[in-house]
Amino acid sequence: MVQLDVKGWFVAAVPTVGVLALQGDVREHRRVLESCGAATAVVRRPEELERVQALVIPGGESTTMWRLARTFDLLEPLRKRVEQGMPAYGSCAGMIMLADRILDGAAGQETIGGIDMVVRRNAFGRQVDSFESDVEMGGLDRPFHAVFIRAPWVESVGAGADALGRAASGDSAGRIVAVRQGNLLATSFHPELTGDPRIHAYFLEMVKEAS
Repeated sequence: MVQLDVKGWFVAAVPTVGVLALQGDVREHRRVLESCGAATAVVRRPEELERVQALVIPGGESTTMWRLARTFDLLEPLRKRVEQGMPAYGSCAGMIMLADRILDGAAGQETIGGIDMVVRRNAFGRQVDSFESDVEMGGLDRPFHAVFIRAPWVESVGAGADALGRAASGDSAGRIVAVRQGNLLATSFHPELTGDPRIHAYFLEMVKEAS
């Protein structure tokens, strides 16, 4: 999308960020991205994926998301775009979808992959175990107060991935909850529910760097 000023002069290319709209907080992610200056679009079909420059994979239920991606013939196109370098950000279930390896998944559960990490599904417990915690995160000027809902955590990262954030308080202190590898970003938590746009702004900087 090309942005014009009031006189119609070219100002800058505004990236169109897709939000995978199979399940989860689609509207909330779009609202935060747009508040940070991005154009957004929903992605449910391969042809919609082709029209975006980056992708956010929201939270939800990772097994349902995987099955719906198969149903809508999206799983392989998603893998191809990620392999080609498309920036992508996954929150909660989206983190699971971007993991190369998962623990405690459903039988036969598949992911998009791309980040060399091992993620444990539902590691922080059930819905009733949802909680909030500060996260010390590289690239941010101060801790991020994060919301965890049936959240995964990262058991380990490979040589190509960086552990950007760790839970800073409570029983989960020290657990890896944010990871970056190249153009891919993943968090265990839901920044779209906090009113703090810094995670989305960080991702948009990644998108600009990749363009």
